[in-house]
Amino acid sequence: MTMSDEDIAEYDNLGRSIKHSEKYTYIDATRYEDHGSRLYDVNGSRLPSVTTILGATKDQQFLKDWKAKVGEAEAERIKNLSSRRGTAMHKFLEHYILGTGYNDLTELGQKAKTMAEKVIEVGLAPVEEWYGSEVTLYYPGLYAGSTDLVCLHNGKESIVDFKQSNRPKREDWIEDYYMQIAAYAMAHDYVHNSKIEQGVIMICTPDLYYQEFIVSGAELRQWKHKFLKRLDMYYDLKHDEKEQAKVNITKEDFNE
Repeated sequence: MTMSDEDIAEYDNLGRSIKHSEKYTYIDATRYEDHGSRLYDVNGSRLPSVTTILGATKDQQFLKDWKAKVGEAEAERIKNLSSRRGTAMHKFLEHYILGTGYNDLTELGQKAKTMAEKVIEVGLAPVEEWYGSEVTLYYPGLYAGSTDLVCLHNGKESIVDFKQSNRPKREDWIEDYYMQIAAYAMAHDYVHNSKIEQGVIMICTPDLYYQEFIVSGAELRQWKHKFLKRLDMYYDLKHDEKEQAKVNITKEDFNE
C-alpha cells in the first residue's frame, strides 16, 4: 500500500502549524557534566545549570524514603526508564516545533510519541508563535539552563517546560518546576530585555493523562524570589566546600 504525502507527513510528525518568529536571538553554549553537576560554558564563563542548583539545595528526604520503599535497584530502573521516555518525548516535541521529520520505532519511542501527540493536541494548541526551542538561557555570572520552548501562548510571552510523569502530579509536588520556570524567565528578561509574562508546565503520563500548570503575575514573582533564595544557598554550599577543601601546608609537612 502506498502512503499519500499527507499520510507520510502525519506519520513522521512533519506538519507544523506554529509559526516561527526571530524576535529574539539566542546563543549556543557548551553543556557538560563535572562530578555529577551540569555546567554551561557561556562566553567563556562556566555557570551551573538551574537543575543542578535546585538538585543541590532540595530536601532529599522524600527521595530517600521512596528508595527505601521500592529498593535501590527498582528505584534506579524506574528513574532510567522515566529519563529515557522523557528524552524521547522531548525529541518528538522539538521536531514538531521545528517542522522537521522524526520517528522512533522502538516500543519506548512509540509510547513517547503518543505522549508528545497529547501535548501537541492540547498543550500547544494555544501557542501562536515560537521564538526558541531547546535554547540556552543564562543570567551572567550566576546560572544557565536549556528551556524547552519560548513562545507566545494565549497572547502572552511565555516559558514552556515539557515534563513526563509516571503518575499525575499534585501542585505541591512541583515546586522545583515552578522555580525552574522562574529562573528561565529572569534570565530571558535580563539578557533579552523581554517581559516574560507567564510560565506553562505541560505534563503527560504514559497513559496519556495531561496536566497543565500556569504561573504568572505576583505568583511568578514569588517563585523568582524563592529561586533566588535557593541560588544563595547553592553558592553558600559551594563556598563551604571550597573552604573545607583547603589544606594548610606547613614546613613540618615536608619533614620526615
